[in-house]
Amino acid sequence: MNINSYLTPYKLKKPVVQPSGKAGAFNRLSVDCPFVFRHNGRVYMLHVGFDGIGYQTALLTAENDELTKWRFLNLILPRGEKGRWDAVGRAGTWIMLDDDLYGNREIRKINGKYWLFYHSYPGEGYETGPAEIGLAWTEDESLLTWNFCNEPVYSWREGSDWEKGGLYKCCCVEKDGKYYMFYNAKNVTEGTWTEQTGVAVSDDLLTWERGSSEPVAKVTPGNWDWHFVSDPQVVYDSRLDQWVMFYFGLDHAHAREGIAISKDLLKWEKYPNPILDIGQEGSLDSIHAHKPSVFMHNGMLHHFYCAVRPVKDEEERQKFGNDFRTITVARSKAW
Repeated sequence: MNINSYLTPYKLKKPVVQPSGKAGAFNRLSVDCPFVFRHNGRVYMLHVGFDGIGYQTALLTAENDELTKWRFLNLILPRGEKGRWDAVGRAGTWIMLDDDLYGNREIRKINGKYWLFYHSYPGEGYETGPAEIGLAWTEDESLLTWNFCNEPVYSWREGSDWEKGGLYKCCCVEKDGKYYMFYNAKNVTEGTWTEQTGVAVSDDLLTWERGSSEPVAKVTPGNWDWHFVSDPQVVYDSRLDQWVMFYFGLDHAHAREGIAISKDLLKWEKYPNPILDIGQEGSLDSIHAHKPSVFMHNGMLHHFYCAVRPVKDEEERQKFGNDFRTITVARSKAW
């Protein structure tokens, strides 16, 4: 398996987005799950923030051509109204877009609308209870105002044992007129759980059927991803005519980025080693380097990810306990 074109060994080694620490702010404690895309000629980032209650989702725009400075635009997925299934929070992870890794990666309208996937947990706190996946849409070219389906479009309730603990981040691509949604799920809600990646198939984005009762990307016992195979980002490599899944693996102590290859979106071959590893002690990503969003820009592959290291002072500790969680980027050429 030749993976050279997917490697991004040159880390920026500093945050591009970090928690605010401000009382009442959606991102008071942490930032997470970057999703980078183009829209009307500009580069944007969707990402979630955590305030101690639940996730909410913001939209940023790049302020420089190196994609290292980002400006906050608005909170676009606030928590839902009281009584809704997503009242605790909305973690936006994907907008339908050009699937080609070497394409423009512009978001695209389907039936006259932009479509955004998110997930929500039923209980207050950090990822409390089994999450389900929802769908939002807009015709607003500013992407600041969204409408929401009244109920989840995909749930763990009809799933197999490996996903009974709830669903996490998803992505969605189109092949031969069908939509394929990839998502990671956990087997239990408490204690030590396992996360693996599955797929669902749809003709209309609203009604989904499981593409398999088993995960399509499984953990590998004894390997660096023996505990989690999570947060898939699937792209189409038009040069090699294959699909590529970027994901993170966890060995229970550290999360690292990995890759898998497929021709049909159902059978995947994982590369045996991480493609983006954690950093040295004291570095921004010394605990975790995970949750990928890859994006081609100026002829270079950019790999945005969530970096986690131990806190260094009391101010950081107030943001997210013993871990300091930010978003950073690595790329295929030196800075």
